[in-house]
Amino acid sequence: MSRAAVITVSDRSSSGGRGDASGPVAVAALREAGFDCADAVVVPDGADSVERALVAEILAGAKLIVTSGGTGVGPRDETPEGTRRVVTREVPGIVEELRRRGAAEMPAGMLSRGVAGVADPHGALIVNLPGSPKGVASGMPVVLSVARHVLDQLGGSDH
Repeated sequence: MSRAAVITVSDRSSSGGRGDASGPVAVAALREAGFDCADAVVVPDGADSVERALVAEILAGAKLIVTSGGTGVGPRDETPEGTRRVVTREVPGIVEELRRRGAAEMPAGMLSRGVAGVADPHGALIVNLPGSPKGVASGMPVVLSVARHVLDQLGGSDH
């Protein structure tokens, strides 16, 4: 069973100002899909905290990491920047599909700046999702539709 991790990126949730509503949605979807996934880790906004959290999960053995939050255009929305510090190869088709679906549901969906990519040589797939529970619920089927195939390829399996 592959290990997955969820990182919720939110100043308010990390400070205790509000509960994490989106992380548990991603965790439930991953567990239902057969991944070994602990509860979501909550970190503050900012590229540095995202980078640190991603590296920690990769070093702990996570092969699929989903982040929630920090993908918009606000001044503290730096999840993509922190993620780009960790991924070695982007997989733009995943986020293109996430944005397409998000924009079909609501116009603000096209504002997501999330990225997806792999972290070599660790063989991990990282995908940024929006911070809303609805955005996570909409995005998880996209992630799960390709995750096992990507992880198989990263593990050396043929196409």
